[in-house]
Amino acid sequence: MKILISNDDGYQAPGIVALYEALKDVAEVEVIAPEQNNSAKSNALTLHSPLYVHQAANGFRYVNGTPADCVHIALTGLLDYRPDLVVSGINNGANMGDDTIYSGTVGAAMEGFLFGIPAIAFSQVERDWVHLQSAAQKAREMVLAMQQQQMITTAPWLLNVNIPNLPFEMIGAAKLCRLGKRHAAEKVIKQQSPRGETMFWIGAAGPVKDDADGTDFHATAQGHVAVTPLKVDLTDHDNLGYWAQSMNRLTSSPKI
Repeated sequence: MKILISNDDGYQAPGIVALYEALKDVAEVEVIAPEQNNSAKSNALTLHSPLYVHQAANGFRYVNGTPADCVHIALTGLLDYRPDLVVSGINNGANMGDDTIYSGTVGAAMEGFLFGIPAIAFSQVERDWVHLQSAAQKAREMVLAMQQQQMITTAPWLLNVNIPNLPFEMIGAAKLCRLGKRHAAEKVIKQQSPRGETMFWIGAAGPVKDDADGTDFHATAQGHVAVTPLKVDLTDHDNLGYWAQSMNRLTSSPKI
């Protein structure tokens, strides 16, 4: 098995180092990650400036671009083989609910999925890497189980996995979850720069709105690993009928 690892915290982040150490004897592992922290870059690709690839002393390769850039160029020319699995993380903080839309960790995994490769995004619920080795051990456990069940050689899939910051023996079993939901983000923070210019900082994420039983927020709060299958199709299938009727009315309206 061949695994491509990336992340959004940068190639020097403790999370990606721990993930590599946990998986390096499970498969042939390659690390291609951003040079700098690229949190909240989602699926962004760099189209108007060149990308450069360098190699660190530990063998990791890093790119002056986004998480999606790293996986994209790896799969379209940098690697001379096709990985069996793309793994992103371990992220420094949760990627649950609406946060998955913005997540660079999820974006890196999703890029692999878009190329037809099974992919997993791993995150720790709390920041600051507490019990990181436990999370890495859980990630290893999951990848090994999937390999043994021959899930990695099947059709592509995309999983978002959030692991509580707990000692390994205290982490509960994995639970299949739907995404929860947050309230709208906090207000933007407005400040004056030293030159007297107004500058803005994006506000903090909003509080949790939907953490009912069955959500990723609920599962991790109970000490379980939250596993959420994701898809890329953004079509509002539930309301296609409504929009079909609305479009008929719009197209039949008299022109003014």
